[in-house]
Amino acid sequence: MASTACIPPVPASQGAAGLRDRARGALLGLAVGDALGAPAENMKPSEIRARWGRITGYVADRPAGTDDTEYAIFSGLLLARHGAGLTQAHVETAWHEWIADREEGPFRGAGFSERGTLENLRRGLAAPISAQHRHAWSDGLAMRAAPHGVFAAGRPAEAARLAAIDGSVSHEGEGIYGGQAVAAGVAAAMAGASTVAVVASALAVIPDDSWTARCLRRAMTAAHRGERAVRSAVVIGGYPWTDLAPEAVALAFGAYAAADGDFTDAVLTAVNMGRDADTTAAVAGALAGATRGVHAIPTDWAAAIGPVRGTCLPTMSGHHVLEVADLLTRASSPAPPAPERVRGATERSLRDPDRSPPDPDRLPSAPAAHAPVRPAHAPVRPAHAPVPDTHAAEVGP
Repeated sequence: MASTACIPPVPASQGAAGLRDRARGALLGLAVGDALGAPAENMKPSEIRARWGRITGYVADRPAGTDDTEYAIFSGLLLARHGAGLTQAHVETAWHEWIADREEGPFRGAGFSERGTLENLRRGLAAPISAQHRHAWSDGLAMRAAPHGVFAAGRPAEAARLAAIDGSVSHEGEGIYGGQAVAAGVAAAMAGASTVAVVASALAVIPDDSWTARCLRRAMTAAHRGERAVRSAVVIGGYPWTDLAPEAVALAFGAYAAADGDFTDAVLTAVNMGRDADTTAAVAGALAGATRGVHAIPTDWAAAIGPVRGTCLPTMSGHHVLEVADLLTRASSPAPPAPERVRGATERSLRDPDRSPPDPDRLPSAPAAHAPVRPAHAPVRPAHAPVPDTHAAEVGP
């Protein structure tokens, strides 16, 4: 059984402008965290210190988001088109027409979960069978779940529902729970919830006895003692892969809680913990950006984020997270009707004022019939469990 939490509604005084500021903060925060964390991905804190000391800003010559940002844009555009009516068939069709049936970029589909999904889709396997691969527990859904929280601002349960539909093509079990936790947390932050309420919202939408919930609770218990304590409480000792959803999501929420929602501190804490640093910093950035708004993001960090390059998903090339944030804000409004609210021009990007905004109607239409969505809390097949939920400190400082 999942825990319960009282989620405050969107403050009446906030209005559309306030939501837009938080929406932009969430998605730009995701992209900034992704770009800051990318050079430290798969590293230990000791390796980060040996190379850079403490990371306090961009260390890459040309900072840019990775697959985390490009997949978040993909999910955001899909959600802006279909809104609350999103179905498993919409998601599966978009995976085919925008990724699986096209030439891939140099990342070749991104991480393990994406590779397994693409291989299954190309073999003709439909969702949810397409999610039955060896890495269905990865953080690949968590990295693209923030747009669901932006769209369902103040409605964590709805954000979690949409994230589960999105994830049903590519993830199962703990992989779904990680995405739901992120979506719900962002939705609560979009409503002005406190840091504690944001974390409670994430826990409220996943099973109490799930691996993800246990990791989140451990991270929260350690958060007041700082990043080293969070990392020691969460990281799976000796396990070589860093994209475990329970671990990555807990590290991101732990960084956010340790910083009490401050954007700069949350993101840098996540980056300097290493492991899957681009994803953990992206999630921490989305949470803190939704909490504090776009103006909390340092100007020089924000200015480095331009339209994505399509390095992983060529079809996403040229799209900007700020434009997607505006689309989602408009799509979540009760009026005007859906076709008009997602087709209209958004404010042009700060990075490229002459570029036309993205149009979510370019996404493929779904077939009329579709398979029913598998329940979000469906059990994980034993063969997919990478390691038991035991805890030990990682080898090395």
